[in-house]
Amino acid sequence: MQDKFQIGVVTSAHGVHGEVKVFPTTDEPKKFKKIGKVILDTGKEEKVMDIQSVKFFKNLVILKFAGIENMDEAEKLRNKTLWITREQSGPLKKDEYYKADLMELQVYDEADNMLGVITDIFETGANDVYEMETPAGEKILLPAIKDCIKKIDMENRKMTIHVMDGLLDLNR
Repeated sequence: MQDKFQIGVVTSAHGVHGEVKVFPTTDEPKKFKKIGKVILDTGKEEKVMDIQSVKFFKNLVILKFAGIENMDEAEKLRNKTLWITREQSGPLKKDEYYKADLMELQVYDEADNMLGVITDIFETGANDVYEMETPAGEKILLPAIKDCIKKIDMENRKMTIHVMDGLLDLNR
């Protein structure tokens, strides 16, 4: 399981006082106000950055980091990713999972036949959709609803699904 999660990407400097614009890659951008610090991945090293202030503008988060005092210093952070630890992300509710933890889960039907592995997750308006790749390389979309997803066993890295009518019709 992953010990850290990406929470955003620095897009550019903002103003002359060292603030940066961040495109949030979390579904909870307000989390930036609570976490206090992030891990900045420069590509060569990871640095813990203390957050001094957080503002929101349209779909972006504007951050001020301790030690970044001007536009030139802020501009050096462009395209760098921001991460938080599993502990910073907070507790999950019952039947909630980190998307990163669901990746590569083996998928079985209720008769315990192996069907494939989870390769991607898509967010839709109503529910998430899991992409499963079969051993033959075909992609199947599984709705993340209780009628379909019957059990997730993180310890054994296994997901059990109910094969709904039409779900595995590969000859569309």
